[in-house]
Amino acid sequence: MRLPILEGKTKETILDTANQAHNDQELLWNGQGGHAWVEAQGLIDRLFRPIEALLADAVLAGRGDHVLDVGCGTGGVTLAVARRLGRRGSCVGVDISGPMIATARSRAEREGARAEFIRADAQVHPFEPASFDTIISRFGVMFFDDPVAAFGNLRHAARDGAELRFFAWRGAAENPFMTTAERAAAPFLPNIPARHPGAPGQFAFADRHRIHRILEESGWAAIEIRPIDIACTLREGELVDYFTRFGPLGRVLDEADERTRAQVIKTVRAAFDPFVQGAEVRFIAACWAVDARSPAEVQNEVGQ
Repeated sequence: MRLPILEGKTKETILDTANQAHNDQELLWNGQGGHAWVEAQGLIDRLFRPIEALLADAVLAGRGDHVLDVGCGTGGVTLAVARRLGRRGSCVGVDISGPMIATARSRAEREGARAEFIRADAQVHPFEPASFDTIISRFGVMFFDDPVAAFGNLRHAARDGAELRFFAWRGAAENPFMTTAERAAAPFLPNIPARHPGAPGQFAFADRHRIHRILEESGWAAIEIRPIDIACTLREGELVDYFTRFGPLGRVLDEADERTRAQVIKTVRAAFDPFVQGAEVRFIAACWAVDARSPAEVQNEVGQ
C-alpha cells in the first residue's frame, strides 16, 4: 500500500488511518450500505440510467470487447454493457460488497448475460495482467483508501492502449440535492457522519486537479476531465425511501427513536420541495466525466 508523506504524522499513524478507512468501507458496503443498495436496486438503476447509457455507448464506440466495471454494485452498468456487446465481448464487474455482488450474479444468471462478478477490493485484487481493453465505473472509484495504488492496480490489469472511463461527483456545493437530507436532519441528529474533503466517499474526487494527479501518478496517460451535468429523475413516491436509505442520514436514522424519526422524515421531506415537480423529483447530477489511456510503454514493462 502506498503511504503518502504527511508532515507531523508517523508511518504507523498513516498506516492505521489507511487501514481504518479500508475497514470502514468493508463494514459499510457489507452491512447497512450494501443492503440498502440491494433493496433499492430498481430505484438506483432508474435514477442513474442516463449515466449507464453514456458508459455503454462509450464502450460500443471504442474498440474494447473485454470490459471491467469497477464498483459495479448490483450490476446495472455491467449488465447493460454485456447486453450491448452481445457475443462479441465479455464484461466483468468487481465490488467490495458481498450482498451487492450476490444480487448482480443472480441478475446475470436470470438474463443469461455474458457477465462475471467478483467480490473483491479492486485496489488490491490480483487481476490477470493486461486482461482488459476497457475499464469503466459509475460512481464506483471514490471509495479507495489509497486511490493511487488502486488506479495503479487497475492500470496493470489494462491492456496496451486500454481506455479508462468513469464518472465521479463534483463537489457538494454543486450537488445540493445530495446534501439536502443531512442538512435538514442535522438539528435532530447530531450523530450524522461528517463529510471530510478528500476522504473516501461520494465527493472524494471533487477536485479535478486531485483526479489528474492520482491518474498521472498511477501510470495513466492522455487524461481528460470534463464537467458534465446530467438530469436525473425519480418518482415522488420514492423520495422518502431514497433519503431514509442512503447517504449520511441513512446510516444513522434507524438509531433514532420513533418520535425523532417521524420528525426527521417530515422535516427532510419538506426540504426537498424545491426538487419536486408534480409526480417527479428532478435534480442535476454535477459530475466529472474522466477519460484516460494505458500507455504502451507501461504495458511493455508489465509483459517483461
